[in-house]
Amino acid sequence: MRSGAQTLILLAAPLNVLLLQALAEGPKQQAELRRETGLPPQTTLRAQLKRLAELGAIEKHRRNRFPGVLEYELTASGEELLRVVETLEHWLGMSENGPLPLGGSAAKSVVKALAEGWSTTMLRVLAARPLSLTELDRIIGSLSYPSLERRLAALRVAGLIEPHTGDGRGTPYGATKWLRYGVAPLAAATRWERRRSPDITAPVGRLDVEAALLLAVPLLRLPAEFSGACRLGAEIVNGKSRLAGAMVSIRRGEVAGCSTNLQGHPDAWALGSISAWLNALLEHDVDSLELGGDCRFVRTLIERFHKTLFSVPAESR
Repeated sequence: MRSGAQTLILLAAPLNVLLLQALAEGPKQQAELRRETGLPPQTTLRAQLKRLAELGAIEKHRRNRFPGVLEYELTASGEELLRVVETLEHWLGMSENGPLPLGGSAAKSVVKALAEGWSTTMLRVLAARPLSLTELDRIIGSLSYPSLERRLAALRVAGLIEPHTGDGRGTPYGATKWLRYGVAPLAAATRWERRRSPDITAPVGRLDVEAALLLAVPLLRLPAEFSGACRLGAEIVNGKSRLAGAMVSIRRGEVAGCSTNLQGHPDAWALGSISAWLNALLEHDVDSLELGGDCRFVRTLIERFHKTLFSVPAESR
């Protein structure tokens, strides 16, 4: 799985969210947790508690050091994971077919389709332009044709991609607006993994950065006074430092183009680590980013990223 996907799959399982929410009220014994989460099978409950403990979201200890009385408690990491839950719930509430409650079968299918599309790089490819199944098969060599077909169907049924007009040689599919807003839970899940479970989750790679920007940039709207090009660069460290990102063109406040080719001479630019970019997007904290050129332009662009993905209520989007 690519960065962020493992956490979304974890949260798609209803029992995991119920356990986190129950422990948010305070430490509890396993018997209490089982009652409060709908009496799941003991083996299932133990397996999920073990998984959450491995990820550092919960911890087990003896109550007042009394032998035999074991209880589970939410850690600081678990409290932060609940904020990822809130972001995911918010995004599921934006579904064009009506809000999808986290824990329901429909939400589980949608989150699984999002995570699998992200991990197989299908979303990176479809973020650039609409493509047919045959074209995807030529580009993505790591998946068989039947596997691509199955995942494309899952994305379509989930409402994450939609058909576009083609040349008659297969129906091209492109990202829906709802999928583009899906960058929010992906980014929140990715930051949690990098901060809390970096050793057992996937690092952020070039394709992750490019996919996120290609998906989210078309959602942006700036004041009409802004025009120009801005380079957004993230430092990818995999043995050696590399740069990934996008060159964004704005014309009178509207996005005129977005390319992963970072060459050229932009009017403004922003550069930083993955951690710095995640903090900028989720918290509008740009202090760790290096800004240059027209700083007002790039600051406004980053501010709109944050507000578009994390601050604006779903009903007003």
